Amino acid sequence: MMTSPLEQVAGRAGRRLSTAAVLVAALAFASLTPSLSADAQGSHAPKPTIVLVHGAWADASSWQRVIEQLLDDGYTVRAIPNPLRSLSGDAASVRAFVQTIPGPVVLVGHSYGGAVVTNAATGLPNVKALVYVDAFALDEGESALQMAGPDSALSVADPTTVFDFVPAGPPTPATDLFLKRSTVFTSFATGLDNDEKAMVYATQRPGAFGGLADQSATPAWRTIPSWYLIGTGDKIIPPTVQRTMAKRAGSNVTEFDEGHLGLISDSKTTTQVIEKAARSVH
Repeated sequence: MMTSPLEQVAGRAGRRLSTAAVLVAALAFASLTPSLSADAQGSHAPKPTIVLVHGAWADASSWQRVIEQLLDDGYTVRAIPNPLRSLSGDAASVRAFVQTIPGPVVLVGHSYGGAVVTNAATGLPNVKALVYVDAFALDEGESALQMAGPDSALSVADPTTVFDFVPAGPPTPATDLFLKRSTVFTSFATGLDNDEKAMVYATQRPGAFGGLADQSATPAWRTIPSWYLIGTGDKIIPPTVQRTMAKRAGSNVTEFDEGHLGLISDSKTTTQVIEKAARSVH
């Protein structure tokens, strides 16, 4: 079918118009590309890996509720075993694991696990933040048992009223210390219901006496920013002791009305503090 001269002119004009429109659109997109790329890079910046270290009389499952929330918020989480044998050996174990992780790490410790991360992270360039959850932020030469202080439920004249020794008899560095049922129910697991307390007692992993009595080496909090979550109802590490350790470490402090196992009884607040530390990592 033949087209008229008028239709041919209109077709050429339309093609010229379409070409011009495409050019204008391309130029406009090109001008926006840098900002779009920057936004995309910012929104997809890798989040740090969260490494969780449990304390004595616990295992990695103590972090379960926190882990679930961190995973929901898009974090890579590793809750690793703490050997609970000696402070230097436990720190070396955690340190070796952290060294295998590519990218930045937020290292979190609960209770005695705080002493472990304090020693494990010293000099590690990929650890960008420390988080202490009702934990020991020891200084050089201090031990967990020493820093717990006289107001701790663990500091009694007769330790056999608090601990079961395995093997029985005067403790050596290798002696396993188990918490007595009464200690779990009245001091260690306050804030949990009776069924949860019974589970804590039944599944506890012992801490070796040597690890709890070992002296700390150079603390990582001298060079790494730290966050500290203090349970005001903690009977194992009294809040006054925690505040002292947090102050000298220059930690960002949050307090909550929980006992020593606040990571279980208030996992939401625990997660929020960990994520505050994670957001500080660039």
